[in-house]
Amino acid sequence: MIKEAFKYLVELGNKKVVNVDGQEFATGDMQLIRQPIAEPLRVQSLSGLIDYLKSNFDSVGEVLIHVVDPETVSVVSYPNNNMKRQEWILAKAFVPTFRFDNYYEAEKFNIKLQSIFLKNDDRDLVLKVVGNIREENVRTIGDDGISQSVSAKVGVATVADVKVPNPVLIAPYRTFTEVEQPESKFVFRMRDGGECALFEADGGAWQLEAMDYIKDHLTLELKELIETGNVHIIA
Repeated sequence: MIKEAFKYLVELGNKKVVNVDGQEFATGDMQLIRQPIAEPLRVQSLSGLIDYLKSNFDSVGEVLIHVVDPETVSVVSYPNNNMKRQEWILAKAFVPTFRFDNYYEAEKFNIKLQSIFLKNDDRDLVLKVVGNIREENVRTIGDDGISQSVSAKVGVATVADVKVPNPVLIAPYRTFTEVEQPESKFVFRMRDGGECALFEADGGAWQLEAMDYIKDHLTLELKELIETGNVHIIA
């Protein structure tokens, strides 16, 4: 087929484009002439993506919503003649930064827990321990390899050994704010100087849970479009 195409090109003389198996090539170095693809719109929320699809602004027709990961959702169309998909819109969640597996000074750790973690019993328990550590006693930390104890204030003028909770079930902001933030297990550790750290302990299972939450939210919000067959969702 390629030999026939070259023969055809020679016969045409000055013709600048040749068709090979339905694909158009330019003469000379024979570069494939690709169909143009628009740059995708970029938003930071699921609401923006939903509003775009409901508006039918670009008359996109039938599309596939791909929940790529807990922070990324893409809307794509069927492949074109070059087998490239048009990506119409890309939603990228704004997620606050927390360095898991790294130690924080106690005061900064306290602030992070209150600002970028959802309130629940385990979070409040960790806050209680961290907020009441006696600085002069932080080096008396006891550790049996699984749980720790530190000297902390337990009353107005009382100091006692307090068990550090482990593991803890807490929910940091790790996906779009429009959906529920998945709770997962963390190993909470402290070390000399009163520094604190959280180590992820669920093997990444929270990511699948978050993606399911995103899919459920989109399914609910785009119910009418899904029923018409114009929108499909995978996660």
